[in-house]
Amino acid sequence: MKLEISVAEPFAVAQARMLAHASRVDAGESVAPLCEVGFATMAQFGEVFTPKRWELVESLKAAGPLTIYALAKRLGRHYSNVHKDVTTLVEWLAVEKDDTGRVFVPWDEIDVRWPLLKLAA
Repeated sequence: MKLEISVAEPFAVAQARMLAHASRVDAGESVAPLCEVGFATMAQFGEVFTPKRWELVESLKAAGPLTIYALAKRLGRHYSNVHKDVTTLVEWLAVEKDDTGRVFVPWDEIDVRWPLLKLAA
């Protein structure tokens, strides 16, 4: 499964994609789940997906499910900082918790899209 992250995508474009997907579901087609989050600006995206949080995602993906304590040890970071980062990443769907409280990355791929805007000359 893939998490799609879009930055500065016009609402109408995202809405059209979601409506097209819903129409395919309503028509009975077998479609992969649509898992998307969006950010209005690159600055907003950067506040959530900091370099330390990307490092956390990469390390967690490589290791598999871990407790936050074990993840903090693996990263060489303080538990409270890792806990805060995991909480943020869970809110933005990049990380999940299992029934035992271990955290993991449920995605095979995280695709970040930032459509370049055409500037008038």
